[in-house]
Amino acid sequence: MNLCSNLPLADPSLPNLGSSYVLSSLKTIHLDGHFNFDNIYHAANDFGNRHHYLPLAILHPKSVSDISSTIKHIYEMGPATELTIAARGHGHSLQGQAQAHRGVVINMESLQGPKTIVHTGKMPYADVSGGELWINILHESLKHGLAPKSWTDYLHLTVGGTLSNAGISGQAFRHGPQINNVYQLEVVTGKGDIITCSETQNADLFYGVLGGLGQFGIITRARISLEPAPKMVKWIRVLYSEFSIFSKDQEHLTSFKNSFDYIEGFVIINRTGLLNTWRSSFNPREPLQASQFNSDGRTLYCLEMAKYFNPDETHIVNQVIESLLSELSYIPSTLLLSEVPYVDFLDRVHVSEIKLRAKGLWEVPHPWLNLLIPKSRIHDFAKEVFGNILRDTGNGPILIYPVNKSKYLLTKLTLHKGSWTYTLDLIFAPSLIAGGTIEHLWLLHKKIFST
Repeated sequence: MNLCSNLPLADPSLPNLGSSYVLSSLKTIHLDGHFNFDNIYHAANDFGNRHHYLPLAILHPKSVSDISSTIKHIYEMGPATELTIAARGHGHSLQGQAQAHRGVVINMESLQGPKTIVHTGKMPYADVSGGELWINILHESLKHGLAPKSWTDYLHLTVGGTLSNAGISGQAFRHGPQINNVYQLEVVTGKGDIITCSETQNADLFYGVLGGLGQFGIITRARISLEPAPKMVKWIRVLYSEFSIFSKDQEHLTSFKNSFDYIEGFVIINRTGLLNTWRSSFNPREPLQASQFNSDGRTLYCLEMAKYFNPDETHIVNQVIESLLSELSYIPSTLLLSEVPYVDFLDRVHVSEIKLRAKGLWEVPHPWLNLLIPKSRIHDFAKEVFGNILRDTGNGPILIYPVNKSKYLLTKLTLHKGSWTYTLDLIFAPSLIAGGTIEHLWLLHKKIFST
């Protein structure tokens, strides 16, 4: 299944310009950076590791004008070249979206200039490069006691990459996705023009680029909204045996202001010794009861929550957490608690990356499945998928949590009627699944799609 959006569509009425002519033409562009025409094979890979399209060249820009000049040059060459262009950040697309078959890949991480400039004040923000990683923005903004409001679960992604999609995580119920927390963008359009845009300036381009999958322009800089950063996080997990109670509690917690700061959920099917596995990071409220809890052969639902705080607020935060937990109907013996630094919580997935890399399990195919499911269908969906189609979750995590659509003001998605929709992410890898093949996983995908 070649789903790469950057494959050229040939027009038989146009003459085809040979690759030698195209390469010679690209070499005439005056650049601060440079083109690479030989060492290009890594640009035919991405995190999905399933689609591999070799470009003609990779642009390593040192300035925004390099990107502008290249796009303008290719645009003026006309459609006969059949050249496509793709911006590549940290290479975490899943289906070849950051590849350009016999085209030009722009390595956004090469972009130089001011990386992150933090502005304090009543409405603090950070001006950042489109090729900057979110983890670096976190560390730089923390020097000023500030941090972005909305995150992804994994921070080693570029700003331009997540803003071209949405940027969704457990904070989205409160702040919306990352694209809802942007004041201003600098964009290079498909004609090579460099344009600054915001809600009040070139608004059509601003709304088009945010969540626009890179089809309306390339984000070269962004102005990100910041808020005061906490020092610590209370990190909590509880389990449910009934999806209806689990989803009801999720929706309850995400529906009011003074709730947790982060709320997600995931599904566990037929996992042995589950609570004991988590005890390396979490402490059970009731150790004896937790040690006797049996997860074998069961389908369980984990509600994961976090509350941010500073050390001098510990007593008050503990009271707030107790009050919030008292409103929930989880299995009492499964309450697990942890207290970690704010940075460690936000960068928690990177710890798993290091472990998987050490085992050679990071650079494998990742045919993940990401869906939005309307609240009106979620119970039937859960019954069929978690009860019949999926037999275990040793394949990788299954994330599921509700989002209030009022927080998704800028998305290009045509969402279902009603206030709520559910985000579902099947984060599987073939090396971990029964049979160990992509074909096996595609069969699961098809069954899930048909529900």
